[in-house]
Amino acid sequence: MKKKIALFLGLLFVANVSYADLKVGFVNIPAVLEKAPQAEKAKKRLEQKFSPRDKQLVAQQKEIQSMEEKLTKDASVMSDSEKANLEKDILNKKRDAKRSQQEFSEDFNASRNEELGKLQRRIVEAVRAIAKDEDYDLLLTDGVIYAKDQIDITAQVQKKLSTMPE
Repeated sequence: MKKKIALFLGLLFVANVSYADLKVGFVNIPAVLEKAPQAEKAKKRLEQKFSPRDKQLVAQQKEIQSMEEKLTKDASVMSDSEKANLEKDILNKKRDAKRSQQEFSEDFNASRNEELGKLQRRIVEAVRAIAKDEDYDLLLTDGVIYAKDQIDITAQVQKKLSTMPE
């Protein structure tokens, strides 16, 4: 981090830019992600896409649970072959449910990452547009420990995102 700052300051001196003329800003990307209207829309799209599968997984778990309860309750009156068949069915359903849950998680994560990537690209577009429109020399995001309110343009980025078409 110190090397980056030193390099940055060195570049400033080489370019004959005085510190007083430099227009610097800061963007809190996590805050933008949290409040972006596109984030809420992406969340709703994910819910619509994955809600049916989630309900199906819950139904599978309930079915397995009821089968296990039946086995526990009726084991003493079942024949050995009935008991063995039910245990086998439970084991197969658990295996299928585990596989379905894993596929669901993988698909959900892939879709979430895709939506997040789209949103991050939109945020970068908004930040660049503000930087050009307001003639910023430097806009910082990650790794900033402190920034004065005067240079924090997070609210501007959020406003810009709300006006951008999806």
